[in-house]
Amino acid sequence: MQTLFDQFGLDEAIVGALKKVGIVEPTAIQVQTIPFILDSRDVVGQSETGTGKTLAYLLPIFHKIDTLKKETQAMILTPTHELAIQIQREIEILSNNSGLAVTSTAIIGNVNITRQIEKLKEKQHIIVGSSGRILELIHKKKISSQTIKTMVLDEADRLLDENNSESVKAVIKTTLRRTQLLMFSATIPAGTLQRAGELLKDPEVIRVTEKVMIAPTITHMYFSAEQRDKVEILRKLVRMVIPTRALIFINKSEEIEKMVEQLKFHGLEADGIYGGASKINRRKAMDEFKSGKISLLVASDLAARGLDIKGISHIFNLDLSEDPQLYLHRVGRTGRAGVNGIAISIVNLKEVPTIKRLENMFQISIPQKEMLQGEIVDMRKKAVIKKR
Repeated sequence: MQTLFDQFGLDEAIVGALKKVGIVEPTAIQVQTIPFILDSRDVVGQSETGTGKTLAYLLPIFHKIDTLKKETQAMILTPTHELAIQIQREIEILSNNSGLAVTSTAIIGNVNITRQIEKLKEKQHIIVGSSGRILELIHKKKISSQTIKTMVLDEADRLLDENNSESVKAVIKTTLRRTQLLMFSATIPAGTLQRAGELLKDPEVIRVTEKVMIAPTITHMYFSAEQRDKVEILRKLVRMVIPTRALIFINKSEEIEKMVEQLKFHGLEADGIYGGASKINRRKAMDEFKSGKISLLVASDLAARGLDIKGISHIFNLDLSEDPQLYLHRVGRTGRAGVNGIAISIVNLKEVPTIKRLENMFQISIPQKEMLQGEIVDMRKKAVIKKR
């Protein structure tokens, strides 16, 4: 028998908030982790992107927060500013729809710290953000970590890597020993689990291995091109299909800015999200993409990880990763809620075998196409594919 949210014993207002947005059935990761989190156990949860990990920890956190107390009771650490903002928005939606007076704020680096300090004076129930800036504010005694009952590491594999683990561990060490620690990620390598073991107390380790299939609403295709000609092919395709919103994926974050400049040179409205950009520029790029002011957003898998943007009509892969799961994560950002989406890969000769591996792994068809007289046509039959 299927398990419903109200059977977890969650506050009725929380269950009602989920119903308002059409969520009535918990996902596998939610079914397996929520009871342990409600029971104040440490939890490590691994599940594919798009399987509801954020709600898996937010719902029990909401249930346990004492809104009568003006103190920080939960903290969520993230590896990127964009993910922090996205989680903050999820908290706001849950708070508004439930009517529960749960307050929160995003604390991230490269923004005005004075404004953040002012916001913290209101004693937010949940703080979500980057470990570096949060640690700085703890040292300045603007954040009291002694009242935190639950600490979450979202995308724990990245937070515990060599670039982030030092500041993350430093934040955790400022909390009380009895603080509940939750770690969630799409991937939990052995090394991450080993480092996590130094911090966790008798954790429940839950791995949901259900194979996430690619939505049948997505049409796949690829075009062959020399590496140097890929941007030119992309330019022509964009002019031809006129995407409502399109994500353009490349493998190297450091090349995003250069790619954006190339697209702008060809008269296309584009921007990018990458680590080297300022917080203001990243926010501007995201806002303009969501509002439709620009139709093209360039990103790497690292930069786009965790992003959830509605209304994406096309995915363009200018590079293919050796990891087939990344193809699934990329194309899964289109073709949602029953709406058709198109995934177009522009590949060189060396990448063609990767296309064949993707077809076999995900049991999908990725036919080769070409452009002919302003239309996308099949390489063999020359049958015209109608624009969507």
